[in-house]
Amino acid sequence: MKDKPLANVRVAILATNGFEQSEMTEPRQALKEAGAQTTLIAPKSGKLQAMKHDMKADYFDVDLVLERANPADFDAVMLPGGALNADALRVDQKAQEFIRRIDEAGKSIAVICHGSWLLVSAGLTKGRTLTSYHTIQDDIRNSGGQWVDREVVRDRNWISSRQPSDLPAFNREMIALFSAKKASAHNS
Repeated sequence: MKDKPLANVRVAILATNGFEQSEMTEPRQALKEAGAQTTLIAPKSGKLQAMKHDMKADYFDVDLVLERANPADFDAVMLPGGALNADALRVDQKAQEFIRRIDEAGKSIAVICHGSWLLVSAGLTKGRTLTSYHTIQDDIRNSGGQWVDREVVRDRNWISSRQPSDLPAFNREMIALFSAKKASAHNS
């Protein structure tokens, strides 16, 4: 299964309206090519509208409503950015609980751009090192996290990146992290 290092890995993509399109579609495609099963989870059913920077972009079907999503059904989570998306998710109690349960279980989290706001609001960033879009570095620092300006940062079960230009590194490291977690799960 060298061609599909993420065969049978179930990845939740947690988003809402206003996510940065490339930060969801490119990682999702990379995950699918690696054999992962992805599920787009949102607070409400229907369709989500993506953004390309500050312009409205395409619509995407929601696969599962957050209220019905069980963190135990997933091996990893990918959080796309986009300021509108991240700002709405960070105050959603169900989103906070979902990401807390994923992290408490030691499952992998990949986050890019403004997506780190959910980790901040869920109280998970204290003592962690990550990167994000530069405008939210104070939020990470003020929550007890260490912010660094690098295209990709790995801290235990987390991968983080800054922006769309980091997507090649983000995708590569996300696949590596999710593959390593899959291998360690099979060996335990």
